[in-house]
Amino acid sequence: MLEEVVAARGNDETYFLNMGPQHPSMHGVLRLKLELAGEEILRAEPVIGYAHRAHEKMAENRNYTMFLPNTSRIDYLSGMIYNLGYCQAIEKLVGIEVPERAEYIRIIAGELNRVASHLLWIGTYLLDIGGITPFLYCWDDREQILDLLDRVSGSRLTYCYGRFGGVTVDVDDEFLTGTTAFVARMRENLVMYDKLVRQNVIFINRCKGVGVMDAATCRAYGVTGPTLRAAGVAYDVRKAEPYGIYDRFDFEVPTLTDADVLARYDIRIRELEEALKIVEQAVAGIPDGPIMPKRVPKKLRPPKGEHYFAVESARGAFGMYIVSDGTDRPFKLKLRTPSLSNLSAMPAVLPHTMVADTIAIVGSIDIILPEIDR
Repeated sequence: MLEEVVAARGNDETYFLNMGPQHPSMHGVLRLKLELAGEEILRAEPVIGYAHRAHEKMAENRNYTMFLPNTSRIDYLSGMIYNLGYCQAIEKLVGIEVPERAEYIRIIAGELNRVASHLLWIGTYLLDIGGITPFLYCWDDREQILDLLDRVSGSRLTYCYGRFGGVTVDVDDEFLTGTTAFVARMRENLVMYDKLVRQNVIFINRCKGVGVMDAATCRAYGVTGPTLRAAGVAYDVRKAEPYGIYDRFDFEVPTLTDADVLARYDIRIRELEEALKIVEQAVAGIPDGPIMPKRVPKKLRPPKGEHYFAVESARGAFGMYIVSDGTDRPFKLKLRTPSLSNLSAMPAVLPHTMVADTIAIVGSIDIILPEIDR
């Protein structure tokens, strides 16, 4: 294919450009090998592995409980979602019942984590393409969430808040009041973001029609999350395969069809609105009661077998394929992370775009390198 492209351009010379692995806009330690003809990209090859930490291998050498801290460090911006997702996977495998109050707390914490992740992406992405002011507003809003999650988990990033059967610490009235106040404030600020960003003609011209990744390409590469929904596919694990108590909440799966960089921004804004709706409903409906079952074995020994469980993270479907041999350690824990699948589509998306658009395109899929190098 590359030879055909070069031949079609006559005798034009091509050259290679290494973008990274130190480039500050590359969202982690990523290297892109680009073959260029002038300013046009002919071929793109992502190179990963610079921050490999062997999470899957560590899981084989630790019991199920000891692996809990790892889950918040796979995607450190969706640490709460990953941690609670792992707990739910093991609970389903073992047959542990989670108290109602703990289920609601998990929903609140997970959706707040989703909002915080999207806010960080919006701020840093706009910074990458030249918008400084929105970054400051996004950071301020995100700080409100980090303060709330720190109050219950003792951490601002790698939470490890979940336990098999529930959560570590109960929420109090001050947390619930603060969450309600944040939801109201965030809704007002989304109007401000629309005026500040979405009505900015420079931003629109920078993003519209750039980096189109249609539904067929997304399906071919296993792309999930906001990138898939921006291409018109209404797939969200919370709706398609509800876990926890998500089937009790009223929320939509927003989709768009333009499948470009602008659509990927717009879809995340709409997902922020839906996440706030879920949080609001969970706070209003949270019941009294315990946050842990009366008895949970200190060492879990799931029956022999295989089990797959997935949750919807801020970047897409996070899946865990667990093989149990009947001991207190998994025989195999295979992690399916959305960033790897989303990044794998770049060789199909970047060719025939301009090198100046590389940051805008790669940044729009919101990859997190630590969950790729796992």
